[in-house]
Amino acid sequence: MNNNENWEEEEEDEEEDLEFSRNYFLAKEVQSTVKKSKRKITDIDVVDEQELREAALHIQPKHENEIARLMDSYAAMYPEWLLSLSCGFALLMYGFGSKKALIEDFASKTLTEYSVVVINGYLQTINLKQVLITLAELLCDQVKAKRKVSSRQLNSQSIEDLLTFLYEVEVEDKDCFVCVVIHNIDGPGLRDSETQQYLARLASCTHIRMVASIDHVNAPLFWDKNMAHTQFNWCWHHVPTFAPYKVEGMFYPLILAHGSASQSVKTASIVLQSLTPNAQSVFKVLAEYQISHPDEGMPISDLYSVCRERFLVSSQVTLNSHLTEFKDHELVKTKRHSDGQDCLHIPLTTEALQKVLLEIS
Repeated sequence: MNNNENWEEEEEDEEEDLEFSRNYFLAKEVQSTVKKSKRKITDIDVVDEQELREAALHIQPKHENEIARLMDSYAAMYPEWLLSLSCGFALLMYGFGSKKALIEDFASKTLTEYSVVVINGYLQTINLKQVLITLAELLCDQVKAKRKVSSRQLNSQSIEDLLTFLYEVEVEDKDCFVCVVIHNIDGPGLRDSETQQYLARLASCTHIRMVASIDHVNAPLFWDKNMAHTQFNWCWHHVPTFAPYKVEGMFYPLILAHGSASQSVKTASIVLQSLTPNAQSVFKVLAEYQISHPDEGMPISDLYSVCRERFLVSSQVTLNSHLTEFKDHELVKTKRHSDGQDCLHIPLTTEALQKVLLEIS
């Protein structure tokens, strides 16, 4: 190949590059002249959440015969699942569809000789200590007389002490166990690292067995190798039920729906009833102020003064812990007043607030 041919090829390559560049910038110019839509997602006419939920309840089920046969095939596996529990394994159910009814059917038909404690992990808050106290009380009925423990003693113990008790307790019947059923062990009330570690230690107790369900694709990331294979000792079962998440979905906002007042009242009431009486009283003070002053928030300093006078809190630290809990559950929000101080506001209408106060009183 001579020098002329080389030059010709280089010129052709340069022309192709220039042509590509021209086309690229022409395309960008055309795109920039296209009129952009001014529509926003906030312009969407969303429906009321309660109406949407009621409509969802009336959706006609499909493939009922096929699903019934599928559930029968799972029922045939109940003896195998019970054997796994007897051998010290924990059962973990996964697959598309709600597994709540399936697990409850298994427990009611197969675990009739054992005590069963149910944890609804799909709730926003879970009182894990109360669960441990209940388990300890059940095992106390079966322990040797020398290890009898009163309910008062159990209530005064910490979570660490309760786990130690459950781990060390001696039961007359070595084959006896209490089964802990956890619907959605990956739920919002259980998915923090500390709670998962507590549950793993609970599952490793000699006389405790666990049956749980998961739905989140990343749920297995909660556990390290020791937790999954040694403490929980999971026996995985793929059991798609194709059942709607009716109960589990009640506590989650629906896409393209705004919450109705009744739904907001229900959610707020459930959260408040899970808190301490003092926390509820602090919320009442804030709610009563907002009902009287609907157009302004309550300054934190004023809330502290009122709560201190009513002996609801002993220090600002105590009040802050209550406020943190309220904010975590989106019961209370902070907004800056015109004078620069932070004020507290409950994101509910006056009518909804009055209904919440009636619910928790």
